Amino acid sequence: MTSAPLAARLSIPSGPLFFPVTAYDREGGIDLDVYREHVRRGVEAGAAAVFACCGTGEFHALTPEEFQECVRAAVEEAAGRVPVVAGAGYGTALAVRYARLAEEAGADGLLAMPPYLVVAGQEGLLRHYTELASATSLDVIVYQRDNAVFTPETVVSLARAEGIIGFKDGLGDLDLMQRIVSTVRSEVPGDFLYFNGLPTAELTGLAYRGIGITLYSSAVFCFAPEIALAFHQALGSGDDATVNRLIDGFYRPLVELRAQGRGYAVSLVKAAVRLRGLDVGEVRPPLHEPSEDHVKQLAQLIERGYALLKEGM
Repeated sequence: MTSAPLAARLSIPSGPLFFPVTAYDREGGIDLDVYREHVRRGVEAGAAAVFACCGTGEFHALTPEEFQECVRAAVEEAAGRVPVVAGAGYGTALAVRYARLAEEAGADGLLAMPPYLVVAGQEGLLRHYTELASATSLDVIVYQRDNAVFTPETVVSLARAEGIIGFKDGLGDLDLMQRIVSTVRSEVPGDFLYFNGLPTAELTGLAYRGIGITLYSSAVFCFAPEIALAFHQALGSGDDATVNRLIDGFYRPLVELRAQGRGYAVSLVKAAVRLRGLDVGEVRPPLHEPSEDHVKQLAQLIERGYALLKEGM
């Protein structure tokens, strides 16, 4: 269970959890050289872990071969300095295939995303994730969102399952999460990891910290690692004045801009990486690029975020 090395490495992160975008060339193919540079920059900037080919990395748009190439590249660039967790999803058979590809590529663990399309009952969800966890030696973090929503009792069963070490919440129901945390704590010995997996998770960082969840995914780290690191340090140290200054001046306006377009949780991040000087290409369909006006607003927000850092020095 949670005595696994990955759990120990993720328990007290030295920095944000890094979810790199996947780089494409002008013809739309994978650009491994740029992807390697993106991952390398993130690790050197202070990421505590690399979550490769997950939501921000457009898992849904990658072929199995591309997926394995990217995971292998991330493992090589991380070079053991931080763990690499790879996405896995779709139906059980395909999720197992991706899990095995990730294991072959050297990943340290899996982020198990919701099954494709179907809205399953708790019994079926439990079977899906336990079968995925038993298919490889990799530790698994289960991702709650969209069509995969769990009762506290099901999360207890997941926490008891061999190989499942954590639970990432992308739903945002704090009442449900408090009941999950409390129930698992009462019924399962040992530690079980929880992650705030909402888009732009920093906006809800204070609320999740209030129920004991301090691990979170940071898409902002992809394009503004200094801002993400400053926020992470402030949140962890209880410097709520800095947290609130960054929320008010940067994160809240960013979330409001993100809400202006479907899929912007990925495409806006990718546009921001390009604005910061690394050409990672455009998103693949069915996602679409942000409008020109939204990109201009994004550039202004990034500039504002860095100005806020200087004000706090």
